[in-house]
Amino acid sequence: MRGRTANLPLHLMLWPGLLIVLIYSYGPMLGIVIAFQKYIPAKGFFDSQWVGLANFKYFWSLPDTLQVLGNTVFIAFMKIITGLIVPITAALLLNEIAAKFVKRSVQTLIYLPHFLSWVILGGILIDLLSPSTGIVNSLLVAVGVEPIYFLGSNQWFPYVLVLSNIWKEFGFSTIIYLAALTSINPTLYEAAVVDGANRLRQTWHVTLPGMRPIIVLMATLSLGSILNAGFDQVFNLYSPQVYESGDIIDTFVYRMGLINAQYGPATAIGLLSSVVSCIFISGTYFLAYRFANYRIF
Repeated sequence: MRGRTANLPLHLMLWPGLLIVLIYSYGPMLGIVIAFQKYIPAKGFFDSQWVGLANFKYFWSLPDTLQVLGNTVFIAFMKIITGLIVPITAALLLNEIAAKFVKRSVQTLIYLPHFLSWVILGGILIDLLSPSTGIVNSLLVAVGVEPIYFLGSNQWFPYVLVLSNIWKEFGFSTIIYLAALTSINPTLYEAAVVDGANRLRQTWHVTLPGMRPIIVLMATLSLGSILNAGFDQVFNLYSPQVYESGDIIDTFVYRMGLINAQYGPATAIGLLSSVVSCIFISGTYFLAYRFANYRIF
């Protein structure tokens, strides 16, 4: 009897978290039914007209559908690529700094933006990139270049999203790769020095192969967010001027559902995006297990 009740306190500790997940994560999933209805809030789930797949057909018939999907995939893919290259490069450079104080100071500085919300960073970027008073355009004017409206130009806006995302998040990923560097056996570097390898050769033949498991893991897991281009960031930076290049699935759903009150089509788009993301996440976990021996349990 004692064996059966020994873990009872631990099980009871799980209940508050389990209830929160059930209420806020699984409970709202009942609203998926809206995707198959001509939903009217006054009538509720039970009295709204059932329309089957009409909302999904309506979404694919919209002229902006392919543009929104293209923007989402392009921005997300660019963030994934830069989210791998920049932190790995930063980790390798930081690893070469011998002075611990300098190394820790730089690491702290690049990590700080991760703790700021996009509301704050969005305001900072708007000030920095202002075509009239922003410091970036002031520097461009000083060297004889015409001011650029970065946040109002379809040519520049996607790249502003990617670069500002690097600024905010690469410090966090750098810490992960620095941790991977500590697991590399120092004797491998000693053997490389004996063989006459310089620092570049050591990096190519010892450091990068030693980081390979975590690089493969981060790359495969990031594929699950291919349809998540960052609602918070885009919402705080975009405007109708850049819908052509900056409108993504999440912002499109926001405007359709909460502003235009088209609840059925908005829910259908969200459901479709979630299903595709679920498929990608399942596939990436398989790839992570196949190439990096990563398991979720």
